[in-house]
Amino acid sequence: MSIGMSDPTSQSPFERLGGEEKVRAIVDNFMERVFADRMIGFFFRDADRKRIKEMEYQLSAEFLGAGISYQGRPLAIAHAKHPIMGGHFARRRQILKETLESYDVPPFIQEAWLRHTDSLRELITPEADSDCDPIAARERVRRP
Repeated sequence: MSIGMSDPTSQSPFERLGGEEKVRAIVDNFMERVFADRMIGFFFRDADRKRIKEMEYQLSAEFLGAGISYQGRPLAIAHAKHPIMGGHFARRRQILKETLESYDVPPFIQEAWLRHTDSLRELITPEADSDCDPIAARERVRRP
């Protein structure tokens, strides 16, 4: 899934943002903010951060029309062992929004990127909005 453009001769959002170098910078900064965040950073305490940044880059670049494919595990499987609640998802989304704003990403790309993020929500957590049910989250993780 990528951002549709009305004029097929125009640049892809990936190109419009400045290509690989700029998109990697945005994703790296975003993920550093996520890793350092007090509310969600603990999920990444023992994670291979370089790999996570690469998977996030691939997912983002594919969506932005870079002509590459995400090579990671299916998102539902990758996130299943973590008790991710609605508030965690909302916090990650807010960090993404702030990062995109700090890089002066054009508003139509910001909005599309955030809509895309929202479209992946059900693969990450079943909780709607910013609901947080820690008991249900722990139970999801305990299931085989």
